[in-house]
Amino acid sequence: MEITGLFGSLVFDDKTMAERLPDWAYQQFKQCCDNGTSLSLETANVIANAMKNWALEKGVTHFTHWFQPMTGITAEKHESFVSRGTKGLELEFDGKNLIKGEPDASSFPSGGLRATFEARGYTAWDPTSPAFIKDGVLCIPTAFCSYNGDALDKKTPLLRSMQALEKQAVRLLRLLGRDTKHVSASVGAEQEYFLIDSKMYHQRKDLMYCGRTLFGCKPPKGQQLDDHYFGPIKPKVVAFMKELDEELWKLGVFAKTKHNEVAPAQHELAPIFDTVNVASDQNQLIMELMKKIASRHGMTCLLHEKPFNGVNGSGKHNNFSLVADNKYNLFDPGKNPQDSAQFLLILSAMIAAVDKHQDLLRISSASASNDHRLGANEAPPAIVSMFIGEELTGILQAVAEDRSYSKRAKCSVEVGVSVLPTFPMDSTDRNRTSPMAFTNNKFEFRMLGSSFSIAATNIVLNTALAEEFDIISGKLEQSTDQTATIKQIIKETMRDHSKIIFNGNNYSDEWVEEAKRRGLLNLPSTMDCLPLYASDKNIALFTKHKVFTERELHSRQEILIENYVKTLNIEASTMVQMVSRDILPAVTSYLGELSDTVLHLDKCHITNNSLLDTANLLSQLLDMAHQRNDKLQQLIDAASKLGEDLNAGLFYRDNVVPAMQELREVCDKLESITAARCWPFPTYGDLLFSV
Repeated sequence: MEITGLFGSLVFDDKTMAERLPDWAYQQFKQCCDNGTSLSLETANVIANAMKNWALEKGVTHFTHWFQPMTGITAEKHESFVSRGTKGLELEFDGKNLIKGEPDASSFPSGGLRATFEARGYTAWDPTSPAFIKDGVLCIPTAFCSYNGDALDKKTPLLRSMQALEKQAVRLLRLLGRDTKHVSASVGAEQEYFLIDSKMYHQRKDLMYCGRTLFGCKPPKGQQLDDHYFGPIKPKVVAFMKELDEELWKLGVFAKTKHNEVAPAQHELAPIFDTVNVASDQNQLIMELMKKIASRHGMTCLLHEKPFNGVNGSGKHNNFSLVADNKYNLFDPGKNPQDSAQFLLILSAMIAAVDKHQDLLRISSASASNDHRLGANEAPPAIVSMFIGEELTGILQAVAEDRSYSKRAKCSVEVGVSVLPTFPMDSTDRNRTSPMAFTNNKFEFRMLGSSFSIAATNIVLNTALAEEFDIISGKLEQSTDQTATIKQIIKETMRDHSKIIFNGNNYSDEWVEEAKRRGLLNLPSTMDCLPLYASDKNIALFTKHKVFTERELHSRQEILIENYVKTLNIEASTMVQMVSRDILPAVTSYLGELSDTVLHLDKCHITNNSLLDTANLLSQLLDMAHQRNDKLQQLIDAASKLGEDLNAGLFYRDNVVPAMQELREVCDKLESITAARCWPFPTYGDLLFSV
């Protein structure tokens, strides 16, 4: 089938609804999406019937409310259309089934929002994200909340933040003379991932249990030659990518770009931008399909942020822009005076938002897995800063200092009167080291890990911008001279928040010192930033814009800490088991062979100092591995008595993680001098070059 016929064939999208619904029902549905009004039960019944008939024509027998609990992945409970009628079997799916579901909520993370015995939870249809067919099941994107109305998912606060952003952005644009009705964040999430041979994957407990290798020597060849980046794609991977594209196109995902990434066995997929809640849903589908399709090709897809030590890890670049009335990008400088003033004002709002909420952006990318990646050469450091380029920085400084700006040509930057200097799409080189870089007409947030939902980051961006737009609108509403007020806002932004702008190399040691001098936050580990989550500042921000209640914010802090503790507990326990049951027996056996050989040679009056040195070194390292493994087990036992709260998280960070690293170091040395035939699982060389 051609792409045009394939694309969206499994989606009950706007075009399908327009074709299958009566005009009155379709118009009411559109009003519901555009204005946030409620659907009548009559309209819901009509939509549900059309959706059911469409699904039945495609061989579907079941439906599910597809939601995104705080596990970081999606959840679904399948219900058949089958019902008992007066004449026997009937196929039923009405408006009530469409709009509301009731899954058991007791087994999902709630962060103390509900007691274990309180099982009732509800899913509610998100009509702005279209239903689709996956694995032969009709999937209805929904929000998920408790019996008391507390958000138990990632979608509900995302939708709330979208509403807050739109309210304040429309208010601001109307003050600037724009007849604007809708503003939404548009996001494109670049997804990085690894593909390895499935047989080798199943021979490593660390990959199966933890998603990353806990042991492993660097192979002689890694990414030193940069020959994998954008290199020819291997046939097996091409076949995987082709099937992935086709399955995503069926689901209406605009899969656009695919290529080899820097590390061996690493790749990337990038879709075209979409509205943020749809983009979030689709990114979850992308990750799920990557894993599923890889297995059909004899491969395993790894989405861990750092599956292999010594080579690049995987991130997820969140490309963020603002679109008004589906027509124009608010981060586009434009070519007339009104656009210039608007652009500089919105750019100023973004600068202030990022500076004020460095902590929240860092938290949105925090996890035990991403701690391994941030600060390495493939990811920005754990210091939030912004890159806007020398030209935009110069323009803002010129406005702030009441002077002309000249670079390509002399140009007076008189906000609201003169036009910004016309610069091409790429007014500056792209800074790949920056956590938040302005690229053409969007901001690229590069700190997210590859396994993350993009919801948390975009909740922060939406809400922080809503707050800045609210502040700016308040000033403009009190102003008698709009041009002078806009200039004053830009001046205040550069005075109070320009410290967040850094156009240099974020990888350098000098930047760490410079960031400290500027007073920027440096939060290298997850446990450095999570205590800041439910601060008074953040509670005030989210409750003001009705994105989180204080209870919901505390619950998410608790869940993130629990996840950190659980992740490290699994990793540390896996290390102990692999050392005890695999590495120590294998090395002991090999040492026995060497010792027997040395004794045999000695009887023959032959001296082999090299062999004897190797045996002695193995013996010493083996004793050290025993000791460090025992120490790690003792620390795990001690940590288990602390529970899964903040103190436990700090204990894991300060004690367990260093002990894990010490154990790994000695085991990796053992691997380097143990015969390959004796090593108990595939090595890095095997894994990275097996596909």
